[in-house]
Amino acid sequence: MHRRLKLFLMMLVGLFLAVPVLPQSSVTLAQPGAQQQKDVDVQWGVKIPMRDGVLLNATVYRPHQQNGPLPVIFVLTPYIASPGHDRGMYFARNGYVFFLVDVRGRGNSEGKFEPFTEGPDGYDIVEWLARQSWSDGKVAMWGTSYEGFDQWSTASQLPPHLVTIVPAAAGHAGISMPMFNNTFDSYWIQWVMTTTGVMSNQGLDEDRSFWSGKYRELYLKHLPFQELDSLAGNPSPIIQKWLEHPTPDSYYDGMVPNAEQYKRIQIPILSITGDYDRAQSGALTHYRRHMKYGTAEAIGKHYLVIGPWDHGGNTAPLAAFEGLTFGPASLLDMNKLHKEWYDWTMKGGPKPEFLKKRVAYYVAGAEQWKYADSLEDISETTTTLYLHSDGSAIDVFRSGSIGQQGPAEEPVDKYVYDPLDVRPEQLERGEVSRNSWMFQSLSATDQSRALNLFGNGVIYHSAPFVEDTEVTGFLKFTVWMAIDVPDTDFQVFLYDILPDGTSIVLTSDQMRARYRESLTQEKLIRPGEINRYDFQSFTFFSRRITKGSRLRLLLLSPNSIYKEKNYNSGGVVARESGEDARTAHVTVYHDSEHPSKLELPIAK
Repeated sequence: MHRRLKLFLMMLVGLFLAVPVLPQSSVTLAQPGAQQQKDVDVQWGVKIPMRDGVLLNATVYRPHQQNGPLPVIFVLTPYIASPGHDRGMYFARNGYVFFLVDVRGRGNSEGKFEPFTEGPDGYDIVEWLARQSWSDGKVAMWGTSYEGFDQWSTASQLPPHLVTIVPAAAGHAGISMPMFNNTFDSYWIQWVMTTTGVMSNQGLDEDRSFWSGKYRELYLKHLPFQELDSLAGNPSPIIQKWLEHPTPDSYYDGMVPNAEQYKRIQIPILSITGDYDRAQSGALTHYRRHMKYGTAEAIGKHYLVIGPWDHGGNTAPLAAFEGLTFGPASLLDMNKLHKEWYDWTMKGGPKPEFLKKRVAYYVAGAEQWKYADSLEDISETTTTLYLHSDGSAIDVFRSGSIGQQGPAEEPVDKYVYDPLDVRPEQLERGEVSRNSWMFQSLSATDQSRALNLFGNGVIYHSAPFVEDTEVTGFLKFTVWMAIDVPDTDFQVFLYDILPDGTSIVLTSDQMRARYRESLTQEKLIRPGEINRYDFQSFTFFSRRITKGSRLRLLLLSPNSIYKEKNYNSGGVVARESGEDARTAHVTVYHDSEHPSKLELPIAK
């Protein structure tokens, strides 16, 4: 018995010795058969100490047999490091050390994940990286969405060795996440579950049928929005904490740079967002506040790129998505742009040729990039279009109009929003759209929504354009309305209607009536009182409206599986249910005393 065991152990030792052994936490990778590709050394499980003793986990990519210190780029991510592998390989092959760092409480990092609190950790990472022997002391950041938020959060701490940041689709707490204009989206319950615990949870995150099913169940049962996390199987203290703060108050203010911090951020910055980026409001809030509070020197080093992209397109642009198509020029090589930016700011190379001025934006329809010194310099004039109708603006076939003729004495338009009406759910039976956060979807339901308002909404069309016209910038829409309930929600869409009838969504905005005067202070409606509603947070867009095309303006009260439903009672919206439902009768005015109008930014 002992002899046979001895022989067995000797065989195991022999097998072990026959296998080449690599260092425990590193390996050299190269692309097979690609002579022009350079080898990369990858090291797993590098631990970075934080000031409180917590160790964050990192995966490191370095040029093979690195000769001398190099600049370092890092990503601070709640999405687990592995999806960034290709990025790490790219930058290591191009002369940088690249770190993928899991935020605390995610992946193999210690601690507990608390969203929107990474600023101090970002500072500690920067300074630790700068001290390492393979680092030349220059540190930069990379990342999209929440990772973009972490770049601003880190920069606000002013780490001495942070040379530049490139925030793409950067979120802004209280502005674009976890709500927009004080209305929560169902997506955020999905996001919290995706970032719960140490695992990636990728399979659950990508199961769109699961999520649309849960959103639909809450919707059809008329349950309070605050129960969605439990319904999805993840009762979340984070979600419940957010719902206790439905306005951008001091709770969120403490998570983002303040005016003094924006003023002190002096490093070069490249901000990136898209026309259909669901986080555009966050990215542009950071940009505008830096423009407002930053020094003249800092403003001169802040560049902005706005492409015809959705959220994911800020990292990997697509020429077609959600029924929209764009020209080849829209496919900006993001790796190349980032590399050229880092080469310029960290290695003394030339400024990226693409950045001809401080603002670059893509004009859809014309399918070309244009440039300006600032966002304010883009628009040359504003065209004002006033609402008109004969009292029947109820669908695309019996719509009102928008035109330059001034307001006249005209009958009002009316629509009804019944929170218990679930017929709109029939239009949203598909999977959760990639853009459902902002638009509910771009193609599959937009046309059907306009054709199937179910009495909830009004529509206005412009006359056909007599010549090609570039509309670029931010819309403003002022509308006078009266409602017979203490509160309700409104949503506005603008479309380009091509001569063949094709509908292309351009931009959108939304408002909760109680916040019509201020996002930080509610003021409930006196039923029957006529109030002015100023929609001024439309997303930026740029499109050449072709001769013969028309604009379509759609105003409705959102009734969607993708949004926190307002049951119109005037109470805490997240706690409202079908038992609180009140039907809103909405009256839209457009006369000389109540000049409802749309202001279009016309580009130079």
